[in-house]
Amino acid sequence: MPTPTARIACTLTATATALTLAAPPAAAAQPAYPGHTTSRYITAQNTPADTTRAREAGCADATTGNHGLRILFLGTQEHPDQLRHPGTTAQTTTPRIPADATVDIAAAYAAGFHSCNTHGATAHLALGVNNKDDGGTDPATAGAAWADIIDTAARRAGDPDITVTGAIDAEPSWSSPAWARAWIDAYTDTTDRRLYAANSAGGCPTPGQNSTTCNNGWTVADVHHLATGAAPTVYAMPQIYRTDGIQARQWANISAWGAHHRNQPLRAAGALSQHTACTQRGGCQRTDNTPRQAWTQLRDALNARDATRVTRLPYASDMRWP
Repeated sequence: MPTPTARIACTLTATATALTLAAPPAAAAQPAYPGHTTSRYITAQNTPADTTRAREAGCADATTGNHGLRILFLGTQEHPDQLRHPGTTAQTTTPRIPADATVDIAAAYAAGFHSCNTHGATAHLALGVNNKDDGGTDPATAGAAWADIIDTAARRAGDPDITVTGAIDAEPSWSSPAWARAWIDAYTDTTDRRLYAANSAGGCPTPGQNSTTCNNGWTVADVHHLATGAAPTVYAMPQIYRTDGIQARQWANISAWGAHHRNQPLRAAGALSQHTACTQRGGCQRTDNTPRQAWTQLRDALNARDATRVTRLPYASDMRWP
């Protein structure tokens, strides 16, 4: 028969074993902040200076040595086959450029990046437009046309360190959801090159709100489609501008909706901020997150629940004006 001391030792060993078996698994490693790149609004003037500025921008970005995504936003597609500056309406008198001038701008950026790339940096160069429907364009025609431009620009870039892709800044206030869906469906039907969705989720609910509606007749389903659902080549790079974190929570809720209704949480690539653009032009009220703040808010919001958890969030990028 075991002695009392032996019985106590057995009891303690069994208790310790039970506690070990019942302990929760260690939390999955959180992705670490990757550092940020610079993304740019392009206000081309339809002159030779456009490619000079693009080459200078490519050189400046290469000298940082940072890998990752850079978005060049060229504005709004207008009929017939031209582009209007970012941040403008159809009534503006700013110069328009031929849409295919994008190819020359991308090639000049790639040449500048290559010439100054002493650190061996690599880049995804995403050429972007928005979903403003005031340019008189048919959305399906516009989406397919942008895909063709991206394919042509990718062939012209000629630098193994640069991958040319597409981007869209799709915001509920700028078009009907049907217009935006037609655009992205045409783009993804025309090319298999990646599309980065640097979108907003204006008016969409946050976790705990009993709603699926967003601004301007959009729904959470529409926003999810524009950021992930349209095709496997669509990656979300959402705008996380607000310092209070509400935009990160909106996107976490969209990801949770996708996980529940489509078995497809957000295909998240990272977060977009506008800290430099705000510093340049001012006027930002609580929408000037730094790149690190934006990225961290999105990571933490996504990782607040298992269904939307990410183990990789590779990009943070910050917008600037010329």
